[in-house]
Amino acid sequence: MSLDGIVVRALVHELKEIVGARIAKIYQPTENEVVLHIRGQGFGRKLLLSAHPSMPRLHYTEQPWANPQEPPMFCMLLRKHCEGGIIEAVRQLGAERIVEIDVRHRDELGDLSLKRLVLEIMGRHSNLVLLDPATGIVHDSIRHVTPAISSYRVVLPGVRYVPPPAQDKHNPLEATAADVAVALSKAAGSPPAGALVEAFTGLSPLLAKEIAFRAGGREADIPAAFAALMADAAAHRYAPSIVEEPAGRTLFHALPLTHAQGEPRGCDSMHACLETYYIDKAERDLVRQRTVDLTRLLQNETAKNVKKLEKLRQTLQDAEGADKYRRLGELLTAHLYAMSKGDKQVEVTDYYEEDQPTVRVQLDPLLTPNENAQRYFRKYTKMKNSRDVVTEQIEETEREIAYLDSVLQGLDTATPADIEEIRAELTEQGYIRARGGRKGDRGKKKNDRPALLCYTSSEGVPIYVGKNNTQNDYVTNRLGQPSDTWLHTKDMPGSHVLIRAVDYGEQTLKEAAMLAAYYSKGKESSLVPVDYTKIRLVRKPSGAKPGFVIYEGQKTLFITPDESLVRNLPSVVKKA
Repeated sequence: MSLDGIVVRALVHELKEIVGARIAKIYQPTENEVVLHIRGQGFGRKLLLSAHPSMPRLHYTEQPWANPQEPPMFCMLLRKHCEGGIIEAVRQLGAERIVEIDVRHRDELGDLSLKRLVLEIMGRHSNLVLLDPATGIVHDSIRHVTPAISSYRVVLPGVRYVPPPAQDKHNPLEATAADVAVALSKAAGSPPAGALVEAFTGLSPLLAKEIAFRAGGREADIPAAFAALMADAAAHRYAPSIVEEPAGRTLFHALPLTHAQGEPRGCDSMHACLETYYIDKAERDLVRQRTVDLTRLLQNETAKNVKKLEKLRQTLQDAEGADKYRRLGELLTAHLYAMSKGDKQVEVTDYYEEDQPTVRVQLDPLLTPNENAQRYFRKYTKMKNSRDVVTEQIEETEREIAYLDSVLQGLDTATPADIEEIRAELTEQGYIRARGGRKGDRGKKKNDRPALLCYTSSEGVPIYVGKNNTQNDYVTNRLGQPSDTWLHTKDMPGSHVLIRAVDYGEQTLKEAAMLAAYYSKGKESSLVPVDYTKIRLVRKPSGAKPGFVIYEGQKTLFITPDESLVRNLPSVVKKA
């Protein structure tokens, strides 16, 4: 991972400004993250401490976090021991990804006590621990480590704190050229970058690769390249940047990554660098956490409808043979003289064929000849009627599957603010039960003006994007004017996109089509077909599901979505 010991060193160096500041508020928006609202002389900051198993980190954040109505127990404990306290020290343990924050706080009796927050950035083993530094006893942790999980240490309330196991590696900031040469000689035959990672703590494969690159691949020059980079880190000479490589991988570090393919984007600080890098990843993870139940519901409903569709198509295929029973009924009627009650079968001439062959027809011996003929006519009528009904049911089921796909697509591009709109839509459509609201909520009107994502094209034209069916309905049926241009991906779930202008250039049309393709099921595809037409030619059929429209007079563009182009377009979320 990019977040190694050197990055942590840069983060802690920038955190020196919070020493002496007060922790005004503490929140725990998710099961893995804690946010400290810090107030100092002339500044206010929100500091994120994350023990997320795949995105552990530490940085200032400006992201709006939605907090649960009831704070978790760990959050309440932090408030008891740290809220209102003064930060006395922030330190990194050696070059490890472990950060300690000491907080001086008054207890219930008014006596000053010192508490310590320890953030262990260790991938899936990451943790945030509150302990008493005088005794080393753990008050609690965001993730409990039991003997069943780890045989080396236990992290539980009342247990003495044991740091993560030492890796028996050298601190790279204290290493000499001789230490580097020895490490390389011990791993003779192995790639130099791998040897450095194995020998020095807090050194990521990314930074080790950078050292090898600066040495030009010559093992003899690696100690000098290593020393130069570590000298920058020791003197806090950082240049935080993010690099988006052509292959789609995004990298960041506190030191320049000259080996990375792509144009580096400089950041004002290491904290700003991490906030920029993680904001989308963290938001998507938060949406996934809060929509697990909706995703499972939609997937189950889709699976049920797919099975139903298969059965209906089989029924329709069987019903296609209805005409055979009509013909048999007519042939029996023409040959009533050749049958008697009690016959089990009869051979009749098939007048429908040119050579008029004989056909053997099965009879019910308990019925008269006429009743046997009527029996075949009734079979014909029943299957003919069922064919019409089944055809209608097939169309309805296909519409249902398309609707469920559109809601799943809405979840895929949703922000935390969009979740309730999607949940309300599914409640209104009868897929989930309405939540029991408070008495004062029952008379409230439904919010019929959703917040919409509005981009500005390179020609200065506003482009509105609906990211779920509620927003799509508003964009198309209420916001759009007859002369506006409406766009949507052809034959696949996606956003309704609206160009709010009569006159615009080719570039605006291409950018709007890019947004339609990007916010669709074809986001990862190439040459996605996007239809566009005037909004006066778009209408919603009576009784149709949310987000469903029909349109005419369309033209089609083929667009390959480009995330970097979408990100470069100015955008804002605003009330329509």
